[in-house]
Amino acid sequence: MTAPTSSRSADRVRLPAVRGSSRPRGGGRTSGTAPRPSGRGSGTPWLYLAPALVVLGGLLAYPVYQLGLISLFHYTQAQVSGGEPTTFEGFGNYAELFGDEQFWQVLLATVVFAAACVVCTLAVGCALAVLLTRVRAVPRLALMLAALGAWATPAITGSTVWLFLFDADFGPVNRVLGLGDHVWTYGRFSAFFLVLLEVVWCSFPFVMVTVYAGIRAVPSEVLEAASLDGASQWRIWRSVLAPMLRPILVVVTIQSVIWDFKVFTQIYVMTGGGGIAGQNLVLNVYAYQQAFASSQYSLGAAIGVVMLLILLAVTLVYLRLLRRQGEEL
Repeated sequence: MTAPTSSRSADRVRLPAVRGSSRPRGGGRTSGTAPRPSGRGSGTPWLYLAPALVVLGGLLAYPVYQLGLISLFHYTQAQVSGGEPTTFEGFGNYAELFGDEQFWQVLLATVVFAAACVVCTLAVGCALAVLLTRVRAVPRLALMLAALGAWATPAITGSTVWLFLFDADFGPVNRVLGLGDHVWTYGRFSAFFLVLLEVVWCSFPFVMVTVYAGIRAVPSEVLEAASLDGASQWRIWRSVLAPMLRPILVVVTIQSVIWDFKVFTQIYVMTGGGGIAGQNLVLNVYAYQQAFASSQYSLGAAIGVVMLLILLAVTLVYLRLLRRQGEEL
């Protein structure tokens, strides 16, 4: 009586396996097979992105179109008031711009100034990020709050505060350094240095927080192994942390380039609109002077288009790096 019962239970155990291994009629899929993902031609993602694309198109595409259109015409205060007709210049404004020696001087100053700001911002941000991993919780929290406070300060407020700190009459910096009534904004390089300090002060928190998050994601065993091998802190950063944080460092570098290349508020406020005889002009302030101070709106628009193309090239590199980072993840 026991043997037949065990045989039937064995058949019952085998039965699901046999059913699962059998192929349904007509070559259909089994119930356990996952459905195939939709093809690349599916329009569902575009439906989700449509509202944002409409808003961005209205807020960005049309102004950029108008900027490029104005740069192709002779457009001054006379055309704005209707006293003279608007004439088509084609690329004449660009030819005049590229033939102006001051434009190339301002472009060179902008590139050098932005590069110095990026290097200093990365150095300060990375150094403080490493410091955050070495201090206790209370000092770490205090440093975080101070950095985020600097990051949240509006540019015009920060520029005014830094002008007060380096003021020739009431600023504490001249008193501490014993410089008397030295005016920092009179000299070209000292004015650029003063603006650089303010730009780094309000920009390093982003680098610090981002790099600190990357360091916390590095396995502690790797850092402990490097310490046991006798590596110094600088060697650990150069040979261990920096290679592992390369994607993050590249992203924050490109973002800093974009931000520092289009600095306007700090230069305009701290140097009084570009310094004495325009010695501290950058492209953004130069475009403002051409468009609004000189009423050469077409030249100002041409400068804006040139800046847009330069930053667009940097942004494309940034997006490409983000895509590569996403594929690695």
